[in-house]
Amino acid sequence: MKRGHFLRHMAWTGLGVLWTFDAGAGLFRPRSVGEAAAASLPGLNFVQISDSHIGFHKPANEQVDVTFQAAINAINALKVPPAFVVHTGDLTHLSKPAEFDQVKQLLSGLKVPLYTLPGEHDVIGDRGKLFNDLFAGKDRREGMQSWDHSGVHCVSLTNVLDFAATGQGQIGQPQLDLLAKDLAPLSNETPVVIFSHIPLFDAYPKWGWATSDAKQVNTLLSRFASATVLSGHIHQVLQRTEGRIQFATATSTAFPLPAPGVGEQPSPVVLPEKERRAATGFRSISLMSDRQLKLEEHPLG
Repeated sequence: MKRGHFLRHMAWTGLGVLWTFDAGAGLFRPRSVGEAAAASLPGLNFVQISDSHIGFHKPANEQVDVTFQAAINAINALKVPPAFVVHTGDLTHLSKPAEFDQVKQLLSGLKVPLYTLPGEHDVIGDRGKLFNDLFAGKDRREGMQSWDHSGVHCVSLTNVLDFAATGQGQIGQPQLDLLAKDLAPLSNETPVVIFSHIPLFDAYPKWGWATSDAKQVNTLLSRFASATVLSGHIHQVLQRTEGRIQFATATSTAFPLPAPGVGEQPSPVVLPEKERRAATGFRSISLMSDRQLKLEEHPLG
């Protein structure tokens, strides 16, 4: 992959992507540098962080713990603290106990509540038993958990347990049944946010960047006026809208992956440190004293 092609593709960079709920539009929106500074007070802000791959030691990033710590420091330093942080999977690289211990210690530095869900790298060899022992909330059932905040309903789904066998994401009927039951009491006007590791749209099925039973989730979401699906896995931001459902994937704190179809396989992209740092910065959104939103880009380099 040509460096210029990659950097142009990385239209958004960030260790974490901060989303704000726009009450007027009824949608979650990522804020970009080019947007006007003036904005109404958000009803909810939160941070999505993904793919820290603690335990990875290769040229694409030999110090993933350092970049992950930088992300945590940046989140803690936000002028408007997020309501919570969601890590959308691949906390570790090889599911080793030492990796889980290290990432748990790093995450303990967050000053706000944390929700986690596993990536395929977190369930190697034991179908997520160690991950669940360390990170699963007491309310997680069949890999799913849900919570409410500021009038927004949030759900995290696990779609990685059979990735090694199938080469794609799969949620499974037990979770789908729970999701249907969980969403049933909600008004059509309730904003809903779904978190998954592997995207719930066909980002690039050839590389496993898709979920086989995603359509069943999206059918359940289709009645809502505001439905947003946030995922990780592909180490870059892609957006898609299907009907009233908005999808977006997040960057990694560890290393970038190529754009869909660029190259034979999704191998970590090796960049000179300056360029890698430029591609793995973070985005902050601050609520100013005049009730306006200040948005800044913070590349690591």
